[in-house]
Amino acid sequence: MPASDIEGEVLSPTQPIPELPQQLVPSRVTPGDSFGLTWIDKRACESRLGNLRAEGLFTPPSVEGTLFYPFTGGGANWGGAAYDPRRNLLIINMSSLVHEIALIPSEDVSAAREVFHDQDVAPMRGAPFGARRGVVLSPLELPCNPPPWGIIAGVDLATGDIVWRRALGTLRDMAGLPLEVGTPTFGGPIATSGDLIFIASTMDYYLRALSTSTGEELWRGRLPTSGNATPMTYMWQGRQYVVIYAGGNARAGTPPDDKIIAFALPL
Repeated sequence: MPASDIEGEVLSPTQPIPELPQQLVPSRVTPGDSFGLTWIDKRACESRLGNLRAEGLFTPPSVEGTLFYPFTGGGANWGGAAYDPRRNLLIINMSSLVHEIALIPSEDVSAAREVFHDQDVAPMRGAPFGARRGVVLSPLELPCNPPPWGIIAGVDLATGDIVWRRALGTLRDMAGLPLEVGTPTFGGPIATSGDLIFIASTMDYYLRALSTSTGEELWRGRLPTSGNATPMTYMWQGRQYVVIYAGGNARAGTPPDDKIIAFALPL
């Protein structure tokens, strides 16, 4: 009920609404926004998004399925952010995907696990429903919401201004296309005193070096699979090294591996 409908009482929102920075990733998507590499793909996504309950942020889960955007892995990615103290700049990578979250009658949870084997299906003890959660994908297994699906940005912590923002990742290893549209990201960045950011969180198989001041990609090194972890850096015998664990991500469709890759920076 709007506050204006209650005489003499002013209601505050149940969630704080920050003024700065401006939204780094979208929080609203409609069926008309659907993405698809083909017409059939796009129409399938329109149908999927159109069948979900969508009343904006904080729409509760429902039996018919609720659109949850950004999904539970971001917006801001749980891999963490990096901080450059000289610029007072927060560097944060984000994902932009849609989750469908649906309630399942408790007695049907076991059967739902067999049907939705690629999604999270869980009982909720003491409640009449369990829950199902999955990313809304097209028949080609690409996200149904429009790209970029992976984003990295630098935010000035003194002013709240977005200093730079760019897509992060290509479709090379997801769909065989070298399109720089951003991919889902799992893992955080590191910032160095050499004005470089290192990150390997994307679904393509690269460790990247970006300019801290502009976000421009300066270098990339190929990995055997996705490096969905936060890099580390160290000095040894006067030379700087950057190390990343390339383990893949079976849940995200990249092949598992078990390698630690080290790159030496030029002298």
